[in-house]
Amino acid sequence: MNTDAAAVRLWPAMQFRDVDAMTAWLRAIGFTEHATHRDEAGTVVHAEWLWPGGGGLMFGAVRPESPLQPAGSGAVYLVTDDPDSVFDAAVAGGASIERAMVDQDYGGRGGSVRDPEGNHWSFGSYQPGAEAIP
Repeated sequence: MNTDAAAVRLWPAMQFRDVDAMTAWLRAIGFTEHATHRDEAGTVVHAEWLWPGGGGLMFGAVRPESPLQPAGSGAVYLVTDDPDSVFDAAVAGGASIERAMVDQDYGGRGGSVRDPEGNHWSFGSYQPGAEAIP
């Protein structure tokens, strides 16, 4: 199984009410911009931001024709080697703590927050399915 970033085939998709505020928050926790496409009015219609550990997030501004869930109702689990620093950066950037960082019974360390728009983010060092990756 190929596990490099180009082979990641699962990308969460979200929509944001305030794309500028959320891109600043994403940058603060470690995401990097790969592509951001805007329409003629300047509205973000499709963006791809990469996570340094692999994969990324696709998002756009809330639009009436969007098939996505209401803004603020998404949930993401983000695997990182240093969940404490990502958690701290998320809170410093305006997220509210849902569950403090703790060592998990099933392995790894993790905690969760609500981003400035209300989406649920969990940060952890536990890699689901890691034992299945050769």
